[in-house]
Amino acid sequence: MSTGAMSDIEMVIITGMSGAGKTVAIRSFEDLGYFCVDNLPPTLLPKFLELMKESGNKMNKVALVMDLRGREFFDHLFIALDDLSETSWVTPQILFLDADDETLVRRYKESRRSHPLSPSGLLLEGIKHERRLLEELKGRAQLIYNTSQLKPRELREKILKEFSANKQATFIVNLMSFGFKYGLPIDADLVFDVRFLPNPHYVDHMRPKTGLDDEVSNYVLKWNETQKFLEKLTDLLNFMLPHYKREGKAQLVIAIGCTGGQHRSVALAEYISHYYQDEYHTRITHRDIERRKELTT
Repeated sequence: MSTGAMSDIEMVIITGMSGAGKTVAIRSFEDLGYFCVDNLPPTLLPKFLELMKESGNKMNKVALVMDLRGREFFDHLFIALDDLSETSWVTPQILFLDADDETLVRRYKESRRSHPLSPSGLLLEGIKHERRLLEELKGRAQLIYNTSQLKPRELREKILKEFSANKQATFIVNLMSFGFKYGLPIDADLVFDVRFLPNPHYVDHMRPKTGLDDEVSNYVLKWNETQKFLEKLTDLLNFMLPHYKREGKAQLVIAIGCTGGQHRSVALAEYISHYYQDEYHTRITHRDIERRKELTT
């Protein structure tokens, strides 16, 4: 594929002092929809660029963490940065994270980690050595964030504000249906049990179907207790969702469970997803909808 067919790719290289917040930064870029790679050795950057070309326009926003964990870091990094500056279809930007020595010492003591450049265990010695090594790289950075006075949430908000296309934090509402017989979803923030509702499983001709079928969905939704439940649930979520968004949460996973994850939970997850789709960016997953088929094959 020729580079002329490529749209311009935005690449952010995240680097800086160890303990200054690179982990928070890369997670923030993940929330913004960037393709993220943590601790990419600079020697692999040319190969990574080839993969980006081969992907067409599927990787148009990329964030890479490059720091002192990579061996022979500086020589290779500066060569890679020079190569990037001559690549017409990539727009690179360096985000350098810094913090004062006192803050870095405190963070390392709180985490009980040793500094990568302090084999003797003297934190301040390693921090000062790293700062000297990073001087030239800091001088090439387009953005420098001093995180000394920033909490992780504040750093995240700063990145979202700077790099979000619409300058607003992304907030995604993920709806998930599941079956309790297969276990609770470990990544759920909120779990609602709908096993008290009338079950289409006991209607013979509905048993092979799922909550995606209109007949099953209409059956689940027609009952007074279902309508009352949805009224109370949406009232609760109408209160909670704006607060989650304001707090800075990137996404919320709302899991709705029935016995097997085939009928009731599927129909209700679909209903709630459609209910909020005009107000929030919603995604839906039916974790166990194919599980019955897997068990019978």
